[in-house]
Amino acid sequence: GDFRYTSAMQGEPALRGRHIDCLYLDNTHCHPQRALPSRALATRQAARLIRAHPQHHVVIGVYTLGKETLLVELALEFSTWVVVSPWRLEQMRLLELPDVFTTEEGAGWIRAVDVAEIRWDTLVTWNTLHPTIAIIPTGRPVKVTHPNIHLIPYSDHSSFAELREFVKWLKPCSIIPIVKGDMCQVYFQEYLSSAPQVLPDVEVSKPVLESGQQQSQRRGQKPTSLWKRALRCSVPRGVVYESPEKNTEKSEVFTDVKVLQHYCEPALCSKEGCTCHRGEKEELSGEQVGRAGAA
Repeated sequence: GDFRYTSAMQGEPALRGRHIDCLYLDNTHCHPQRALPSRALATRQAARLIRAHPQHHVVIGVYTLGKETLLVELALEFSTWVVVSPWRLEQMRLLELPDVFTTEEGAGWIRAVDVAEIRWDTLVTWNTLHPTIAIIPTGRPVKVTHPNIHLIPYSDHSSFAELREFVKWLKPCSIIPIVKGDMCQVYFQEYLSSAPQVLPDVEVSKPVLESGQQQSQRRGQKPTSLWKRALRCSVPRGVVYESPEKNTEKSEVFTDVKVLQHYCEPALCSKEGCTCHRGEKEELSGEQVGRAGAA
């Protein structure tokens, strides 16, 4: 995910004094020429730009996620609402951000829109209604198509110098860049630890292991590993979701896929109509039913 390093992270108990075998690193700006200011400095730069245009409305281009802190700080700095779309307002509430967002048009003179809306034609339209400047907070090079579009070097990804400082402090044994095709390990080779990688030992309690073997042997099958048994578990896994954009684009691909709603062990399952009983002729005895219910 997005990662912006600060020196305060060195005080995190989860990181301090740990041996890191493999570090998955956000290498978005992993290049010596990618010099970025801190987010606090970039925020002040955006505020100076807004003050230089006191009679203008301000439109800020953002992605689905990210830059929320910038919007909040600008709203507090200028004591104005930030106008957003209804779905983005719901998102801001889910993120439990300060109450500085509204869907009421005209309630505030700072507006957050999708970055794809920041174009020549939209700037021309907005300026016919009211003098407007647009701000794109990004650390990447972007082609500017209108004189009222301004780039602010605000990024939720670490700068090259910050990445070097983080790896030098953490000293992992190896690095895997999450942005494929940009093999930046060469910049951190001198900071990697030479300690051998040690995989943690996973112990399984003996009674549980024996129970699994006994159940498999009773069915006349080879013992099933506990890992595979866990994959068939029907216990809820918490919140599982996919990006709405991805669902829209690829929903047709999964039209013929059948999702099994129930996975269980035939020896333990007492669910009526369960597929695990297909082909089984024997009825459960009272003792077996009791064990199944307890399980």
